[in-house]
Formats: sequence, C-alpha cells, structure tokens
Amino acid sequence: MSALLPVLTPSADPSRAASDEAVWGPKLERLRAVFRRPGRWVVCLSGGVDSALVLAVAAQERGRDVVALTAVSPTLPEPERLTCVRLAQEAAVRHELAESEEMDREAFVSNGSDRCYHCKTELYSVARDRARELGTDWIADGVNVDDLGDHRPGLVAAREHDVIHPLIEAGMSKADVRGAARGLGLGVWDKPAFACLSSRFPYGTRITEEKLTQVGAVELFLKARGIRQVRVRSDGRTARIEVLPSDIARLAAEPLRGDIVKVATDAGFLWVSLDLQGYRTGSMNAGLVE
Repeated sequence: MSALLPVLTPSADPSRAASDEAVWGPKLERLRAVFRRPGRWVVCLSGGVDSALVLAVAAQERGRDVVALTAVSPTLPEPERLTCVRLAQEAAVRHELAESEEMDREAFVSNGSDRCYHCKTELYSVARDRARELGTDWIADGVNVDDLGDHRPGLVAAREHDVIHPLIEAGMSKADVRGAARGLGLGVWDKPAFACLSSRFPYGTRITEEKLTQVGAVELFLKARGIRQVRVRSDGRTARIEVLPSDIARLAAEPLRGDIVKVATDAGFLWVSLDLQGYRTGSMNAGLVE
C-alpha cells in the first residue's frame, strides 16, 4: 500500500480545527514575506479557505499587482464559483473567470489515477498564459503542508509550470490556515474542505457532464438541508453518500431519508447508500497501490 494514501478513518468536523495565534501568527508573517517579491501575481482561486487566505494576504501586500484566476468548468459547482466571485470582491482585486477545457482532455475524462495531473495542467496552462500577458513569473496556489502527505498528482503539474506554494513556504498546515483566516476575519475560515466534482468517481470510471450533474445535484440538496461536509461518491449508478459520523443518523431518519432517495433517483441514480465509515478525505484513493 502506498505511503501516500490517507488514513481512512471517520473524521472529526474539519471546519472547526484551527491553531491559535501563537502558532499561526509567525507563519502568517512568513506568508506576507512571500508576496513582498517585486512584480505582479496570479493567484489561483478555488473558493476554499486555503486559496482565500493566499489571495487575501497577496492583496494586502501587493494591491493592484494581484489578479485572481478561477477556472470554470462542469467540475465546479455554481455555489463555489459564486464564492470565488465574492472572495475576489472582498479582497478588492481583479477577478478573471477562465473557461477550463479539461473535459476535452481524454486523459482527464478517462479518469486514471493521474486525473488530477491533467486537470491541474489545464488550470496552470491558463494561469501561465495570463502571467505572460501580465509580464510576470509569479503564479500562486493554495496548497498547504498537509497536502503533501496525500496522493496529489497535481503537484507535478504545479512543478512543471513553476507554480509557487506560498502556504508551504510559510510552513502553514490546514489548522494554521483556518486560524489565520479567522484572525483576518475571512468568512470562509471554517468552510469545510471541498474538492472538484471529478474526485467523486472511482479511478477508471469515465467522467461525463451527466455524472457530474448527478453528484452535484445530490450534494447541493444535502448542503441546503444543513449538511456542511458531504461527498456523493458514484460509479454512475449508485450514490454512496459520505457525511460526518454525527450526521449519519439524521440522514437515515425520516423524512430526510425519503427526500434524499427521491432527489438521487430523480437525478438518475439506481441505488442510494449511506457510507457508515463517514466522510474521509481522499476515500477514492483507498484502492491505489504502489
């Protein structure tokens, strides 16, 4: 079994984990120092707390020298896109929504274990083109030090496109990021982790817009019912729902159980299941071997 695989145990609510200022304060200063390098910056903004913190600090240090870039495709739900728009407005920086064409890449839609590499290659190619137009070499993303222990082919694409990881340079973990974001007053400081919808399918299961729409519809319904941390994993026929262990009983009880079944079957699923292990990051990596 690969050493890069995550520990697949039920997770505590990740939205509440944050370090205190004595821990994240010095690291935040190191993060600020990253953006004191002269020149303009392109910050890849996904809507999560990591890239939100990077953008906020970049904007504070560089002002109009910062451009936020969000890749838009069927893998990005509309609420996430709107969150990106709001974050860029709050940071008072220019925001560009770039159409991503990863769905045109056979290596992406065939969904091998290197899928994320091809997705990020598309994103960073767009970002690199924009950086050239701005006359700068600086492209930043929101990877933190905790991300280095998982299966992350996208990091290879980042290296190939000379993308900078400011949070890693600052030594910031996810808890540090949440603590600093809360200290800076960012409303997304406790936003649950989110990965693009393509991560919902077992490797080897072909990704289509129809399948992305299916899982997105069920996740959107559950979030509207107050389920903050949710993943709908699918092979295209079955919806396997992961939520925090504390939410499992609620989903299994009426009337929500029946409502979920209706929404899922209306979306096109044949079967609906509730994963008793609960939500865990990267659960689709469980089948990977060296």
